[in-house]
Amino acid sequence: MRLIKSIVKSIIYPLYEARLFRKLDRDATPKHIGVILDGNRRWAKANLASSKRGHSAGARKIIDFLSWCEESKVKVVTLWMLSTDNLTREKSELEPLLEIIAETVEILSKFGRWKLHVVGATELLPEWLNVRLKDAVAMSPKREELVVNLAIGYGGRREITDAVRQLLSENLHRGENLESAINKLTMEEISRHLYTAGQPDPDLVIRTSGEQRLSGFLLWQSAHSEFYFCEAFWPDFRRLDFLRALRAYAQRNRRFGR
Repeated sequence: MRLIKSIVKSIIYPLYEARLFRKLDRDATPKHIGVILDGNRRWAKANLASSKRGHSAGARKIIDFLSWCEESKVKVVTLWMLSTDNLTREKSELEPLLEIIAETVEILSKFGRWKLHVVGATELLPEWLNVRLKDAVAMSPKREELVVNLAIGYGGRREITDAVRQLLSENLHRGENLESAINKLTMEEISRHLYTAGQPDPDLVIRTSGEQRLSGFLLWQSAHSEFYFCEAFWPDFRRLDFLRALRAYAQRNRRFGR
């Protein structure tokens, strides 16, 4: 019976995917998609595997996801690969995870298809990781058909704090007094100092694994984003799930707070 179900799925799912893709409204495709890659460790536990294997499976899924974004004409993707909270994990788990992240970014760079951009508090990362990330980003293509933000050592509160601190510092270094510097703390100026400065805010934020919260992801930028929560763990996220997210987004009536 299980074999029959598997065969039926292998036939039906591709047909359903193709039908979904054909029916998508290309004019309603999100320009920027943010993704909270959640569920690697729970996937590993469900599959009686190590956490390292779960993180490796999640890393491989990134390549598939970026290919789906390409075919759907998405312009910017932000992938939350490591939070500032993750940096407090046990050394026995953190070190393999950092190595997997470094290897993943290097692989993405070698594909030569996506412009990579690391966003986050990189000063909190080990020096060896920063060196490898910097080298990989430098080798990625300059064309901007698809820009991929790699949120590593990222926290939304930290990003806003860094933006305000940098803005105040710039104004004070220009000789302005504190009152004048504070008066220049406008939303536009803060946005100009975010990690994603110059990019459109995310139209759609996807979170896998069934959790329905942002956990600090793109707090400032996602003020008017649409959200899509998927039950699948990130390593199990399918093209079908991605197309369903795009369909749900296209059906939303976006009012931008109005």
